[in-house]
Amino acid sequence: MAWIVTRLGYRVGYALLYPIAVYFFLSSPKQRRAVRQFQRRALGREPGYRDLFRPFFIFSATLLDRLFLVDGKRHGYALRIVGLDLLNERIARGQGCILLGAHLGSFEAMRAVADTGCPVEVVALMHQDNAVNVASFFAEWAPRQAAAVIPLGRPDAMLRAKECLERGGLVGILADRTPGTGKVTRVPFLGADAAFPLGPHILAAVLDAPVMIAFGVWTGPRSYEVHFRPFADRITMNRRNREASLEATVRDYASRFEHIAREFPYNWFNFYDFWEETGLR
Repeated sequence: MAWIVTRLGYRVGYALLYPIAVYFFLSSPKQRRAVRQFQRRALGREPGYRDLFRPFFIFSATLLDRLFLVDGKRHGYALRIVGLDLLNERIARGQGCILLGAHLGSFEAMRAVADTGCPVEVVALMHQDNAVNVASFFAEWAPRQAAAVIPLGRPDAMLRAKECLERGGLVGILADRTPGTGKVTRVPFLGADAAFPLGPHILAAVLDAPVMIAFGVWTGPRSYEVHFRPFADRITMNRRNREASLEATVRDYASRFEHIAREFPYNWFNFYDFWEETGLR
């Protein structure tokens, strides 16, 4: 599809989204069940087929847009930015800032905001497997972006992130999903306990920088809303009760993420059993 889009343009690519999204919707029963599970909680009702299909289509649309946004082809795109004044206050003070994100909406939309005139460096901390995949994608489609990805697990990862913050830059990390070996804590989310990773909050505490929540949601063809919301001046860990202080921070993040998920339910891209419920149907 990427080959077709780059040669025939956005309109052809967008027209192809429907059959592609329908195919994956029909051939992915586990993912459909996971979306139904989430939407029952987020919408407060039994979702219909149109509700269930929309996240598959929107996810496909964000992948199409990625081909254009990472290559700097933003002509025709509308980006509405909410909370930029709060982020600019940090930047004006020369303070670095950590941006906690989630698998909701498009990370590339946030990156596009940085490309439209952000005066500071922006990097993303990613788990090793994801970082390799993203770096490979950038190497082919947008080589200049590859350096903005810092793989977690490498010896220099924390040093590079710390140096970016000391230069007044922004460091993004996704905080709603963990690799199989990562430490988690279960906290309330949409009416039941769900596992959230401790790692992003530990990193934020170690890096000792202000923290904001950031996400970019798809609102229509070539149209996004990018939100920046305050979270914490610093994330601190109580030495006497480290686990309790971390759990409180994760609980706060999950509570705010819950409001965002209810606000933009069709941008939810966690296509798996988020609550680890048995007998999911």
